[in-house]
Amino acid sequence: MSKMTRPKVIGFDLDYTLWPFWVDTHVDPPFHKDRNGQVQDRRNKKVKHYGEVPRVLHWLHSEGFTLAAVSRTGEVDGANQLLKLFDWDKYFTYKEIYPGCKIKHFERIKTKSGAEFNEMLFFDDEHRNKRDLDTIGVYTVMVEDGVTEKLVKNGLEQFSKKS
Repeated sequence: MSKMTRPKVIGFDLDYTLWPFWVDTHVDPPFHKDRNGQVQDRRNKKVKHYGEVPRVLHWLHSEGFTLAAVSRTGEVDGANQLLKLFDWDKYFTYKEIYPGCKIKHFERIKTKSGAEFNEMLFFDDEHRNKRDLDTIGVYTVMVEDGVTEKLVKNGLEQFSKKS
């Protein structure tokens, strides 16, 4: 069996990709942890991520992949806060979290990482971002219902095949 071609950077969108909401409209920052370590918003509403995400991020990180958090949200502080509170900051080498076209986000990742666009794999729930990134050659996998182990493993296989 041939060795898989590995992406140099794997990016993840945040809203409806790592967690099931838009951080700028569905929850109410700032966020905090309650006594039991449960993440809550300003109104003490529980804030949850998709179930398999911590395991997937840990696995990719332990396999030596370089990860990036890539989001167009206007709620920059809230998104960064959640990454810290969920204890995911340690997994992300790059964070490009601000409004605008995802092409700009990936141009910055390319500059910082030295990886070419065609050496990057990205998981996102929005078709418009895939359309944009297709034009520069970032391989994008559509996320239907949150990131799962199966989705990521399939994405890695597809990335390897197209390389």
